[in-house]
Amino acid sequence: MARTGFAHLPLHTGRAPRYLFERMVPLSREILAFVVTEFGRAEALRRLADPFWFQSFGCVLGFDWHSSGLTTTVCGAVKEGLRGTERELGLYAAGGKGAASRKTPAEITSSCEQLGRAPDPLVYASRMSAKVDSAAVQDGFQLYHHAFFFTADGSWCVVQQGMNDATSMARRYHWLSEGVDSFVDEPHAAVCGQPGTATLNLVAADSAAVRTASAAIASARPGAMLSAFASLPTLDMPRRHAVSPDDINPKYLEKILLRTYERAPADFEALLGIEGVGAKTLRALALTSELIYGCEASRRDPARFSFAHGGKDGTPFPVDRATYDRTIDVMHRALNRAKVARSEKVAAFRRLATLAPAAR
Repeated sequence: MARTGFAHLPLHTGRAPRYLFERMVPLSREILAFVVTEFGRAEALRRLADPFWFQSFGCVLGFDWHSSGLTTTVCGAVKEGLRGTERELGLYAAGGKGAASRKTPAEITSSCEQLGRAPDPLVYASRMSAKVDSAAVQDGFQLYHHAFFFTADGSWCVVQQGMNDATSMARRYHWLSEGVDSFVDEPHAAVCGQPGTATLNLVAADSAAVRTASAAIASARPGAMLSAFASLPTLDMPRRHAVSPDDINPKYLEKILLRTYERAPADFEALLGIEGVGAKTLRALALTSELIYGCEASRRDPARFSFAHGGKDGTPFPVDRATYDRTIDVMHRALNRAKVARSEKVAAFRRLATLAPAAR
């Protein structure tokens, strides 16, 4: 999944037209059903976690090719499209935009109860991926959308997005379970967004020493750390590191250390998992680590992807509703109504693909 590049995702207002969303739902279902049939459930997750494929998917569904709304609308259409087909396809969806994102743990748990499997690992993955992108990667984007897709065997992927009101830009974050060895050491399958944003990246490989030092500080007795902090002769705030005075206020730091000392996190991931430990706490601990231990956090921006093409707003052309409806109908009949074995359906699509060049 190592691809490079950049993409801008402008924040757009408004909603998807009803006529379009009502068509996106069945077409997204038929496309994913074909991917699962042809390549398997794991490949369906890989494609959702691939920002190039995801963007192209949204274009095929007819949504505006470059706006932030593509992420939320496509995920919403997929979630609605999978409803009622989960057991057949073995593919499940949870979460969404705004208030819907807060229902993710409950939705995962409900699906796992039907599957007869423990929901805890999946709920943890959902929670930690959101916390990494909201607190451990501080890039100026506030998360507002979190979609969690998973299979019956416990594999998963995440598609989540943050907004920056100041720049009117959005950033999309992709996660894939098969590529995540650690939630706090280069965990992303991909990040797409605006290049050049000042970033405090505590999950970069370059920040390994800061993660270790932050966990050590959080586990130590507050008095010892506060004494060391107080004994420093100067505190030089570099311009590239945007930290407010409150972040290094000894009284605030004491509150942080008292809270974390009671939990004694064994490592950075455990520290990140503590309730109440957010972006401000991590900035304070990272800065303290830099001042006391000389460990400098990475400012490398993880955004690296770019892509193209679309339709909702008339670019490159208005959505052709009749053609859209025919596509849904053809795929639906080919995949679900034909009275042949599923393997024969796939073979038929392959034969069509080989004949297509000759037909042209």
